[in-house]
Amino acid sequence: MDATDKRILDIIQTGFPITSRPYEAIGRDVGLTEAETLARIRALTASGIIRRIGANFQSARIGFKSTLCAASVPPEQLDAFTGVVNAHPGVTHNYLRDHAYNIWFTMIGSSREAIRDALAAITDQTGIPILNLPADRLFKIRVDFSMSD
Repeated sequence: MDATDKRILDIIQTGFPITSRPYEAIGRDVGLTEAETLARIRALTASGIIRRIGANFQSARIGFKSTLCAASVPPEQLDAFTGVVNAHPGVTHNYLRDHAYNIWFTMIGSSREAIRDALAAITDQTGIPILNLPADRLFKIRVDFSMSD
């Protein structure tokens, strides 16, 4: 990565332009054409530096509920269990941990009941009970990684 790639990463993680031609706007800010900017973003994506580009929403503000979930999954069932969990559209994160509860994931849904039902369906399908830990208070931190030198 050169300084221009780093500047592009700074822009897209903290202030992605909401315009009909965002890559043109980013390019203008870093001294590139729209095509050059897109080529760099595609290269950063292909190399695995950029995992995805997408919006983050405050789910509670649009009427959704969220919960943290944990499960104790035997090693031989990890792939099957995580496949079922990851296929659910409400799952936003899924992590393997070195702990008795070795799978932790977050889920959003239209209501606490919808989440409870989805978790019950996952348990029915996998045979693995899931600990449902809905938040009483939300603590949200903003994590941006300054890439510029």
